[in-house]
Amino acid sequence: MLRGRMMAGAAEDLRALFGVAVRAALEAWPALQIAVENGFGGVHSQEKAEWLGGAVEEYFFRNADLELDEVEDFLGELMTNEFDTVVEDGSLPQVSQQLQTMFHHFQRGDRAALKEMASLITQRKCKVAATNDGAATDGVCPQPGPDSQTIKEEEIVEDGWTIVRRKK
Repeated sequence: MLRGRMMAGAAEDLRALFGVAVRAALEAWPALQIAVENGFGGVHSQEKAEWLGGAVEEYFFRNADLELDEVEDFLGELMTNEFDTVVEDGSLPQVSQQLQTMFHHFQRGDRAALKEMASLITQRKCKVAATNDGAATDGVCPQPGPDSQTIKEEEIVEDGWTIVRRKK
């Protein structure tokens, strides 16, 4: 009886760890950071971002063998529907790949690999802001200088969409 409970507890713990890793990846995603900081999802942008973590987690649990393009499509649709944002900075495949790798670690019960991924992502995460040409800084963490002022302007195209593009 005790052994069954311990195994169930370990499974719940692993699932919780997967959730933490998913949220770390999403929080470190510049496109989502920009969408939240600039309120592209309306007044509830922050709540939507938090909800997104649970939605992504649930998506993986309900669809065991996802292809990378399915994950990309799902994330892209969520960004479009919830934040009126089209992600064109090349980050969608990267984030999707990270999430997929995390799920593989989860499926294998590889707690150490999941923890390491979440930790690395959190360490590399940096604040980004949209630049005046609508592009996100490239996930590079510039050292703040004495006059480091970030211009927060995003490109709003005529039909009301916000497009996040890679800085040229």
